[in-house]
Amino acid sequence: MCCLRVLLSHLSHLTEVIDNTLNPDFVRKYILDYFFEEKQNLRFDVYDIDSKSPDLAKHDFLGQVYCTLGEIVGSPASRLEKPLGKLYIFSFHSGIPGKKCGTIILSAEELGNCRDYATMQFCANKLDKKDFFGKSDPFMVFYRSNEDGTFTICHKTEVVKNTLNPVWQPFSIPVRALCNGDYDRTIKVEIYDWDRDGSHDFIGEFTTSYKELCRGQSQLNIYEVVNAKKKIKKKRYINSGTVRLMLTFLSFPVSLLLTASFLPFMCFRTQIHFTVAIDFTASNGNPSQSTSLHYMNPYQMNAYAMALKAVGEIIQDYDSDKMFPALGFGAKLPPDGRVSHEFPLNGNTENPYCNGIHGILEAYHQSLKTVQLYGPTNFAPVVNHVARYAAAFQDGSQYFVLLIITDGVISDMAQTKEAIVNAAKLPMSIIIVGVGQAEFDAMVELDGDDIRISSRGKLAERDIVQFVPFRDYMDRTGNHVLSMARLAKDVLAEIPDQLISYMKSRAIKPHPAPPPYSPGDKPQTNPV
Repeated sequence: MCCLRVLLSHLSHLTEVIDNTLNPDFVRKYILDYFFEEKQNLRFDVYDIDSKSPDLAKHDFLGQVYCTLGEIVGSPASRLEKPLGKLYIFSFHSGIPGKKCGTIILSAEELGNCRDYATMQFCANKLDKKDFFGKSDPFMVFYRSNEDGTFTICHKTEVVKNTLNPVWQPFSIPVRALCNGDYDRTIKVEIYDWDRDGSHDFIGEFTTSYKELCRGQSQLNIYEVVNAKKKIKKKRYINSGTVRLMLTFLSFPVSLLLTASFLPFMCFRTQIHFTVAIDFTASNGNPSQSTSLHYMNPYQMNAYAMALKAVGEIIQDYDSDKMFPALGFGAKLPPDGRVSHEFPLNGNTENPYCNGIHGILEAYHQSLKTVQLYGPTNFAPVVNHVARYAAAFQDGSQYFVLLIITDGVISDMAQTKEAIVNAAKLPMSIIIVGVGQAEFDAMVELDGDDIRISSRGKLAERDIVQFVPFRDYMDRTGNHVLSMARLAKDVLAEIPDQLISYMKSRAIKPHPAPPPYSPGDKPQTNPV
């Protein structure tokens, strides 16, 4: 009799027992919350059940498999096949393989009710005046409440300039992002006055729930915006304005579901291609000195390596061959000392691909020994490099993610903005991680969360850039694993929505699964 135990972190689930078979097909399914931006480790243990004892130690252990939820989702048709073996060291990260004990097939599918989207529009009345020479530039921020009482941001509206009575544009958001399927879960909404320097002024907040929003436009969906600190200080304080729900439409028709969700594109093989670009400018400091951001401490990864590993180890689950282009910029190259803003870390201009994240790290370490850190800090060449390949795959079969890790102030702002505006038309996203203590004001502008980036009077079609300073994620206790997990969660959280926004803008539906992958299918790389 065969039984399967599934472990997700500290949670454990048991399947039913299937009698007298070497090829069990388990019926019981498990509902797991899937987060593209997190590494969700899974372990599957298989047992031969000999009695009714609930203690698995009293039954015959047949073997186990480790994987991540991302590996399953990222496999063709979200179906992963792995050899079942006995491991003599047990952890989510390592194990010594022993005897092979057959094969396990794991599959994932998205629940239908998780595909629902909510389309809403809000307006406000008599918000507090925050600008000295004007009124306010208000925008809304939506937060989903978590089980531990914390809140996670799930949506920002656009900024409406110079008004105390804004009407925001309608927006669509997955119901799951709002409340994780719990209609009574608290949704917190904060109102801010936008400031160019990023120090946005808090106007006030209110709470609601998905259940309340479902009631649509009514007196029940008019909310007082309250600033708690202001309420304590002023005895006659009533509120800082009101917000009204103008429009609510809480699910797309079935015909639109295929373009409104991320998982169908993964199931039907939208291939994600990951490229990394690393800053080799002199402002990073001499790599041989411990003060350098590129310093190779034998006992600890530097910020560049941690950012690369944090993001790469999650996104690699969605790339079938784990071969990644790795570029550098801002260095003098041997033998002639020419400055390059688009050179392969492995030194091979014909084939800049590295084998897995460890391959990128090895190429990065080797480059530090052969190139001379120089400058300036130009992003446009690497953005255009990836955009050239994205332009050749606009049918929804491929999506490109560029990770730029940098320490300083950008030198080619105008060219980079133009490159990003052009790239926003393509199946492409850009992640920028800032390391060190420099000011990153220009990066915030590229991010475009508050104001959509533009170049030569032309707005970007989509928001494709996500910027974060790595210092904001450093754990105070020195726990680098926790720092990397926090970083990856935030910088990758927008990728699914960015992919969906491209597909919807081109009216692309998920493709059927393509033929099995062969090495010749990899996009060819021109000499850099």
